[in-house]
Amino acid sequence: MKRSLFLLIFALFIQADESFISDREYAKMLYKNPRGIGCDKCHGERGEGKIIAKYFIKKRDSKKKIAKELKAPKINNISKIEFFKSFKKRHKVMPTYFLTAKEIESLYYYIKNQKKGKK
Repeated sequence: MKRSLFLLIFALFIQADESFISDREYAKMLYKNPRGIGCDKCHGERGEGKIIAKYFIKKRDSKKKIAKELKAPKINNISKIEFFKSFKKRHKVMPTYFLTAKEIESLYYYIKNQKKGKK
């Protein structure tokens, strides 16, 4: 009786250790919504970069309109060190997410393992 109870408890501990979602699913979830707005909204589905907004500015002296674009950079081609550093510095447009090292690692894994044309 004691032995079967021990085996049952041991089996439950082993099952409890398995993750609810896979590393890939966790990484995708983080990329789509890390803390509010997702990385994909600005950097694209696979980190390929994206135009966030188009706008015009007027030159003061001639009042001529000049077309401008606000672009998010391509992030699927940068090194792991550059990727980690980008979360430690302030950006003019990108929000501060306060991600853990493990979360940043997951995001890096996700964008580096995206296949072209596949979501």
